[in-house]
Amino acid sequence: MSSLTCPYSRRCGGCQLLAMSYEEELAHKQELTRRHLSRFGKLLPILGAANPCYYRNKVEAAFGLDRSRKVIAGTYEPRSHRIVDINSCLNEDKTATAIIVTIKKLLPSFRLAPYDEDARTGFLRHVLVRRGIHTGEVMVVLVTASPVFPSRQNFLKALLAAHPEITTIVQNVNNRRTSVLLGDREQTLYGPGFIRDTLCGMSFRISPRSFYQINPTQTEVLYRRAIKAAGLTGKERVLDTYCGIGTIGMIAAADAREVIGVEQNPAAVRDAIRNAKENGVENIHFVAADATEWMQAAAAEKLSIDILLMDPPRSGSTPEFLSAAVKMAPRRIVYISCCPETQARDLALLQKGGYRVPLLQPVDMFPHTEHIENIAVLERRSTR
Repeated sequence: MSSLTCPYSRRCGGCQLLAMSYEEELAHKQELTRRHLSRFGKLLPILGAANPCYYRNKVEAAFGLDRSRKVIAGTYEPRSHRIVDINSCLNEDKTATAIIVTIKKLLPSFRLAPYDEDARTGFLRHVLVRRGIHTGEVMVVLVTASPVFPSRQNFLKALLAAHPEITTIVQNVNNRRTSVLLGDREQTLYGPGFIRDTLCGMSFRISPRSFYQINPTQTEVLYRRAIKAAGLTGKERVLDTYCGIGTIGMIAAADAREVIGVEQNPAAVRDAIRNAKENGVENIHFVAADATEWMQAAAAEKLSIDILLMDPPRSGSTPEFLSAAVKMAPRRIVYISCCPETQARDLALLQKGGYRVPLLQPVDMFPHTEHIENIAVLERRSTR
């Protein structure tokens, strides 16, 4: 497969590996993973994407004006606040990108101006589009500087006429000087205010603030491999830490006796509880708590667990979390990481605590970028 070209790649910076063919990219990521992790155990070949293009089901665009006062929309140049005006992207869902281009064209005809951060004038700051890959449902979030929406009904009518595939439109109001995309206030302008998508046969409700995997197709590959590696028989108590909205825990619950999900974000926990109920998963419950603090308390109480699933942020886990995990002594730990460097640091601590690493499985979740996802399977060397 030959390498791809993009007219925005030099300014955008989103696709660091675009000059490589996909085969070369996978070989590069395999080598990076090997460099950081192969000393721990057997490294399997990286699982590449069947289609490495147009995989992002969530697309965000900042809106502004160029020097000739023309409306532009796209991503910021790296380490700057200059918007790269983008009309197509090899990574983004085509429908989502097309909707953003349409909104860019509609704004002048409705006399709606992009927001100017310096002058603090204008209306539209960002647009967020999310699409359910399996359901086809589409959410458009208009992030505005003011709740007042001139010509609202006519604008919505024009947008829906151009894109009847849109199933819900939400207005989010963000009037703060901040780099955070979403504000605290929102109202549903059209449809139910959320979309649904399926992942490994389960349905998940996705609202504007919900965390949901950006590449669901490869997420299914990742989750199925991770759950298979856990070796569940239906008798295990599984602990799912850093669980987000509980996706992997709910999928694992079908093959486990009990699943406990721990997540610091209360909104994510509310989503997890609702999704478990809607999917009829009764053998899982969720706790809103800091993962490290909860693990330390659970270890002190001598809570017994059989399998530990952990998917920490890029910074990795904490020594206190890992120490507590060693004390709890699950027979197997499945550690999903998006950063081989921090995963290597953490695996070294778990190795010292009596675990070996029989299996390492890299997965390409974000083609054309430097990001690498890896599953490390750890087994306790001796029973205690």
